[in-house]
Amino acid sequence: MRNPGAEVHPPAAAVREAVARALAEDVLALGDLSAAVVREGAVARFALATRAQGVVAGQRCVEESFRQVDPGLSVVWHRPDGCRVGPGDVVAEVSGPLRPILTAERTALNFLCHLSGVATLTRRFVDAVTAVDPSVRVLDTRKTTPGLRALEKAAVRAGGGHNHRASLSDAVMVKDNHLAGVGITEAVDRARTLWPGRMIEVECDRPEQVEEACRAGATAVLLDNMSPAEAAESAALARRTAADAGVLVEVSGGVNLDTAAAYAAAGVDVISVGALTHSAPVLDLGLDLVAVDVANRPEMED
Repeated sequence: MRNPGAEVHPPAAAVREAVARALAEDVLALGDLSAAVVREGAVARFALATRAQGVVAGQRCVEESFRQVDPGLSVVWHRPDGCRVGPGDVVAEVSGPLRPILTAERTALNFLCHLSGVATLTRRFVDAVTAVDPSVRVLDTRKTTPGLRALEKAAVRAGGGHNHRASLSDAVMVKDNHLAGVGITEAVDRARTLWPGRMIEVECDRPEQVEEACRAGATAVLLDNMSPAEAAESAALARRTAADAGVLVEVSGGVNLDTAAAYAAAGVDVISVGALTHSAPVLDLGLDLVAVDVANRPEMED
């Protein structure tokens, strides 16, 4: 479980790959048929503006979308990733030849609207939780859009959240389906032997599982689909039972904006929410024309 501090951007390689795939869906052998009807010399300036309150994420995807279509396009940011915005706020300005702007527009907006939606929903959860206990962290999960995990997890950070494991290689998590083939104590023992130093978390849906996991030496327990009252009892049990009083207590399942505060008051350390990435509504943003010069004169006409 990690949070790279102030770094809210995804890795550059992940951005380049995702944008390239997205543009390849739009720009086939014949190119952009609609943009071809625009005069070749036309230049324009557009404003990326918001229609609703939210948090911005996806800056590098926007820049990369325009860059891959035409490296000469200019993108100037006024509200970079992590900024709160309201209706009418100008997030960025895009200027240059009109044809490539129109070609890259939808790809850029698809990334920006989706990732800003993830950041916005994350911020709503973070605000609800920190109002009760600022020490409790809000985490994402691996329930991400295939191929976009690095981007969506960066959007969670932009919204003030933290990242759970990014891959199956990051930590040992013994879930209910694993327990169909091995007991809790044996699973923890084997994990400590195979992967010394790695976090070992056990998913628990009953207090007796919490007790066994803590006695076995798990470094974290995941309270799965428990009510806030049940989570409070299990969290207290974990603190009493664990040889290491620093055992991390996570709660997941059944957490929404109406219940997040109650879980934050239950004495847990982290709350993981799959909805941050798999169910976040997009943030409504649009590309609005500010000025255009169809004759490519030195000054664009407003």
